[in-house]
Amino acid sequence: MTFADRPAAGRALAERLGAFADRSDVIVLGLPRGGVPVAAEVATALGAPLDVYVVRKLGVPGHNELAFGAIGPGGVRVLNADVVQAYALSPERIDAVTNTETEELERRQREYRGDAALPMTTDRTVMLVDDGLATGATMRAAVAAVRQSGPAEVIVAVPVAATATVDGLARLADDVVCVQTPSTFLAVGQWYDDFSQTTDAEVRELLLRR
Repeated sequence: MTFADRPAAGRALAERLGAFADRSDVIVLGLPRGGVPVAAEVATALGAPLDVYVVRKLGVPGHNELAFGAIGPGGVRVLNADVVQAYALSPERIDAVTNTETEELERRQREYRGDAALPMTTDRTVMLVDDGLATGATMRAAVAAVRQSGPAEVIVAVPVAATATVDGLARLADDVVCVQTPSTFLAVGQWYDDFSQTTDAEVRELLLRR
């Protein structure tokens, strides 16, 4: 099954999350950019506040779509040891990519949030939403960063993901909710009819509606 687009995927995902509806302790955080349209539908369906949580993938030089790790707020960095080893990435190369992506993370924070503080997650049920998970590196960084604030629980919610990635995240999050885990998984985009890039302007517009 493919999803028509990200909003359609968000509505399908929301159907799996009925137990969280109309709860005052729930906050829905979309991972930009593509996770925000999905999260907006989930937040609407659950009657929960929507916010954005900026994380950045660390891409292998020359193969930027392949993540060797990710960074999140508060200086959190997670690395995929298998990819680091396979591509013989030196500490210096890892730090160089990290520094570049940290600048972009900070730019996006300003773009989406201005001077506003990070969303309040202490003692709350935090639902982290993306449009799909391949390696799951950015989501692992998001979970690790949110954990620092002392949430009551962390829920990962996505429309589609690789089975191994779901299994790995289940050991980090309190729960993982996924609409489908295909046996053959090459890329998130293959499960969408329309997977056009979400723009910064679209993210800002969705956040203004919250």
